[in-house]
Amino acid sequence: MGEYLVIAGHYGSGKTTVSLNLALESAHAGKSVTLVDLDIVNPYFRSGDSAAELENLGIRVIAPQMLGTTSDAPSIRAEVMSAFDSPTDLTIFDAGGDDAGAAVLGRFREKLEQSGYTMLYVINAYRPMTRTPEDCAAILSEIEQVCRLKASGIINNSNLGKATTAQDILNSLPFAQELSRITGLPITAVNVTINTAPDLAGKAENLRVVKRLVKLPWEGENHDT
Repeated sequence: MGEYLVIAGHYGSGKTTVSLNLALESAHAGKSVTLVDLDIVNPYFRSGDSAAELENLGIRVIAPQMLGTTSDAPSIRAEVMSAFDSPTDLTIFDAGGDDAGAAVLGRFREKLEQSGYTMLYVINAYRPMTRTPEDCAAILSEIEQVCRLKASGIINNSNLGKATTAQDILNSLPFAQELSRITGLPITAVNVTINTAPDLAGKAENLRVVKRLVKLPWEGENHDT
């Protein structure tokens, strides 16, 4: 039986960046990996857009293009359900943001509960609609209610894209800690880049170096999502 990991969060929180990094790290560690792209909310940032690169590394990618529509629903469901029928060591669900994405995730609630799952909530304190820990807690509550799954941890992915400094990440720590207090969920990781990591050593717990792998389609530069 493999491990099932759900990555959820608000628009722009960094779900796709987190999902891609976890998939790549696990594959490099010798694990068999499946990445399921359930993000129908944001057309610009989808893990399925990296399918060719991921599959070259042996990562199975399931990215139904019509997910969330009424078109060909049985075959779409069967495609996603194959992640349970033929499990890999790790299956990552890159869930869409808010109610629409949570509703799609909820279609697979029974299978996730039967198989056992971990759902991590990704936050970015610098996004406009999640300016306070209370905002983040409210959005998490909405996601949980719609998909009928429960988060068990928080990933602090607070950043300002390529302009992010170590101080920006340090400034986000009280925000994440207050969200942890409100929700009762532990902070499982504080995401940093290879450039900011040296200045944060010893100043924060659970540091995790991530690569910014997602780019805007109209630009050649990498951006976080």
